[in-house]
Amino acid sequence: MTSILGLSGSLRKASFNAGLLRAAADLAPEGSAITIGSIREVPLYDADREAEEGLPPAVEVLQAQLAQADGLLLVTPEYNNGVPGVFKNAIDWMSRGPGLKLFVGKPVAVLGASPGGFGTILAQSHWLPVLRTLKTRPWLEGRLLVSRARDLFDEAGNLTDEKTRDKLRDFVRGFAASL
Repeated sequence: MTSILGLSGSLRKASFNAGLLRAAADLAPEGSAITIGSIREVPLYDADREAEEGLPPAVEVLQAQLAQADGLLLVTPEYNNGVPGVFKNAIDWMSRGPGLKLFVGKPVAVLGASPGGFGTILAQSHWLPVLRTLKTRPWLEGRLLVSRARDLFDEAGNLTDEKTRDKLRDFVRGFAASL
């Protein structure tokens, strides 16, 4: 069984990106599974806190999930033309202590949804230097930019657009097949 850890970079309950991740998990091909991790309880990074208390429990959970995963799926919003701070913060925490070695060579796919007309093109590109620094193996075979998300998701943040679901199914299938 191919295991993928999926993380949404939004904390909002009805987030388009959390909904996109849930849909990806539902559409995962046979023989693969997407575990949805949570960044909600990850505190702001503080080296003093790390020195005094070690890694927060939420970070330890994410590290354990990453260690078990064959690949990592980052579902990113785009805030002010870049990576959301809360999402980058979670990845920064995850790379601490024994975490950095968990990223080395790990296949990573990035996708995202936005209410704007360009999807999350700038945020996805913004992730590339971070993924390079972590020595991951970015999956560049597919790209999914979900724009005008308000028209594609319901009020609870569930992906309802069949054309987008088909594109997502193909994206997840391609990533899973590369693992």
